Amino acid sequence: MSQPTLLHEKAQIDSKTKSSNVLEGFTKSQEEKEEDGEQGSEFAKLPQECVLHVLSFTTPRDSCRSAVVSKAFLSGASSDALWERFIPSDYAEILSRAVHPVEFSSSKKELYFGLCKPILIDGGKLSFHLERSTGGKCYMVPSSSLWMAWGNVWRHWRWISHSDSRFGEVAELVFVCWLEITGSINSGLLSKKTWYTAYIVFKLASGAYGLNSPPQKVSISLGAYSSDRFITLQQDDDDEEEEEEDEKGKRKLRDDGWMEIELSDFYNDEGDKGEASIRLSQCEALHFKHGLLIEGLEFRPKI
Repeated sequence: MSQPTLLHEKAQIDSKTKSSNVLEGFTKSQEEKEEDGEQGSEFAKLPQECVLHVLSFTTPRDSCRSAVVSKAFLSGASSDALWERFIPSDYAEILSRAVHPVEFSSSKKELYFGLCKPILIDGGKLSFHLERSTGGKCYMVPSSSLWMAWGNVWRHWRWISHSDSRFGEVAELVFVCWLEITGSINSGLLSKKTWYTAYIVFKLASGAYGLNSPPQKVSISLGAYSSDRFITLQQDDDDEEEEEEDEKGKRKLRDDGWMEIELSDFYNDEGDKGEASIRLSQCEALHFKHGLLIEGLEFRPKI
């Protein structure tokens, strides 16, 4: 083999060896940087109490997301001390009113997510749960606690059990000309200094009629605040296309099998003495209306 050929092959071997060493050094350098980055992270230097204090200003959703940021946040986002701050201070009193005993593990995080599932309280006159992403209090007032015009006349309204209902019975509209439904909730039950949205939770029976046009008027009041708007319980396909951009007036299917329509927003700043009141009515056009099933009125923090 000629001398130039030997020199060329040796140069190739040296080049490959050098490239391998560079790659190994780069990989090691990256691993060392990642390790040093974690060890030198400003988060990692913070005392656990400081991490908890920072996370307490976030939401439950953001705290869970922060767990992937650093080991310090992972530890803080799993601690009982943090999740106890997200749970309402009066949760024990609320659970003492539960229709069925509620048992959770000693983990405050498990307790929090357990409270995100609806719980019947006050003899079934209310349903309570936490809004999962924020920890705000949610309540549903059942149809049995609402007032309906002609509600005690069996020819107009009747009370039936329903497999999808969390309550013992729901209201079914047999037929009326004058449709009027009112309900309320004590503002002291709701989370303070919080924007809320009220919903009507309902179904339409097969053959329902008279609930599409003209629309129903919704009035809401809390303290000095009041507002009016219109919704349509029985929406045609054309109505849904027209209201595609109007989320407040759009009917939505819920995970529990019922439908809901957003009624109105309000700010809960009335302390323990206020009352949020809602009135839904259609009294101008006195045609027959039939087939409305009402689960209740739900109040959830606006997100």
